Amino acid sequence: MAINRYTKMAYGSADELMFGKSKFPVKAGLDLEIGGGYTSPEVNYAPRPEAGESKEKLVKEYQRITTDIMNRMVQVGFPSVVLETEHVEQMTNNPTWGGEVAHAQKEIMEEFHDEYGIKCALRHTPGDIREDRDYLGLRGDKFNVLMESFEEVAANGADLLSVESMGGKEIFDYAILRNDVPGMLYAIGCLGTMDMDFLWQEIASVAKKNGVVAAGDTDCSEANTAMFIGGGLLDKNLAHTLAIIARAISAPRSLAAYEAGAVGPGKDCGYENPIIKAITGMPMTQEGKSSTCAHSDVMGNLIMQCCDLWSNESVEYHAEFGGTSVQCWSESLAYDCALMNTALVTGQDKVLRDLMVLSDKYRDPQGYVLAYDNAYRVGEAIVKDGNDIYLRAKNAALESVKIMEEGAAGKLELTRFEMGALNDAKNALEALTDDQETFMSDCMTKYKEEVKVFLPENYGL
Repeated sequence: MAINRYTKMAYGSADELMFGKSKFPVKAGLDLEIGGGYTSPEVNYAPRPEAGESKEKLVKEYQRITTDIMNRMVQVGFPSVVLETEHVEQMTNNPTWGGEVAHAQKEIMEEFHDEYGIKCALRHTPGDIREDRDYLGLRGDKFNVLMESFEEVAANGADLLSVESMGGKEIFDYAILRNDVPGMLYAIGCLGTMDMDFLWQEIASVAKKNGVVAAGDTDCSEANTAMFIGGGLLDKNLAHTLAIIARAISAPRSLAAYEAGAVGPGKDCGYENPIIKAITGMPMTQEGKSSTCAHSDVMGNLIMQCCDLWSNESVEYHAEFGGTSVQCWSESLAYDCALMNTALVTGQDKVLRDLMVLSDKYRDPQGYVLAYDNAYRVGEAIVKDGNDIYLRAKNAALESVKIMEEGAAGKLELTRFEMGALNDAKNALEALTDDQETFMSDCMTKYKEEVKVFLPENYGL
């Protein structure tokens, strides 16, 4: 498969971005259309630890989870649902385990679809197992096992294929602890994109061969790490202005999946997805206020603004007062979707979207930059030099800085700590060369020396 870089926006203006509607909807699974005029819940779950003791136990656990979710959706009268199985490591390391789980889940979903007409699809997300304790091994034996896992799930019932890939993480972890913005740019924007190009051409070809959908990736291992270290408004471990710069840089990196053949829906924990939707016109999953079972964020309403699927991130399977955990969270998600779908049908979609955005836009610089009007601007900065993986990432970072500076001159309140970090980042970015080769070669020299676990051969260098 070829790599086709994006050099223009899919939408003429930010105002065209909307939940439930994408320019290029995706048909998947059992009568489901994603981004075709309605939103659907995407429920994500984890088995209890003891279920991983054997393949039989694991398959039974996923059968229970699947039955519980499908049952609750039908009970409360919801028309559509997506299930996402993020692999526990046993399932990816033993590809036939993942295949058997997918097969067992799909059988149950088919029964519910036949009996009640519920539209549904199954996403499988093998774990990126391409690392051991000390080193990333992005292109060796572990890569082959990962691809085997994709083959197994694609052949046995998974409709959507995703992964949360790790490329660049060894440099990112070093850079983020040192507030090293050029290092973040190299890790996410350059190394991350190079690994995505390599990995997603392979995933797209597995999807094509099996007649299923190559969905998308998310920069969980880097941008989400920055978001979680950043924490809430009381935390000072990492400036939120730096966390959102990392997120802006992650957009061209996650975009690489679509340039290599993925078609959406992008994965839930990619908070960069509004930027990617603006560039590609492809459907996206998001998570926010209804993923508090998994983590906290500072933009839980805002991030619903242009989702096509709405996710709870992940919840361990166990009992709650209202049923099992997956039943409770799937129902909450589905009610959110019912509200969005009603807004679409009654022509109130822009009102609802803008209320969701305004409820969180000024809470934190992360929400401010990801609000759809500003996300669109970051997208424009990326496509301006779309063929240059370094420049487009640098552009994204600089545009996010500019957006925050404008915000701080208006309603966005930034503390001295946040402003100091923003100014330092701006100075570091503005001092960088515009030449990709110079930047890459300088970084290679610096980080080969400083980061002992950095293996350039992981990136074909």
